[in-house]
Amino acid sequence: QVQLVESGGGLVQAGGSLRLSCAASGRTFSINAMGWFRQAPGQEREFVAEISRSGGRTFFEDSVKGRFTISRDIDKNTVYLQMNSLKPEDTAVYYCAADRSPRLGGSPDYWGQGTQVTVSS
Repeated sequence: QVQLVESGGGLVQAGGSLRLSCAASGRTFSINAMGWFRQAPGQEREFVAEISRSGGRTFFEDSVKGRFTISRDIDKNTVYLQMNSLKPEDTAVYYCAADRSPRLGGSPDYWGQGTQVTVSS
């Protein structure tokens, strides 16, 4: 099994920045793609960003392109989400996800417990 633990959430003003971290433990050798989803109150969980095992390929949801970056430290089994120019609509619980496949897809194999990000206007 794989365990994912997120950190770095919090309260920030619009225009500010936060960096989320997600540390994987357990059978980390089985992990391929890693990334982030988010869920705002009353809304469905949505894809935010993902990164390949090598870090050479990244994918982003349209509304965060140019504002968010994703990176990965293979040695530390950790993935990061740098969020800049935050907007109130970015407010959500952010979930780390990992999959044994090259892409996360809609139902990743592993999930973290989530970390709250709140952007005030």
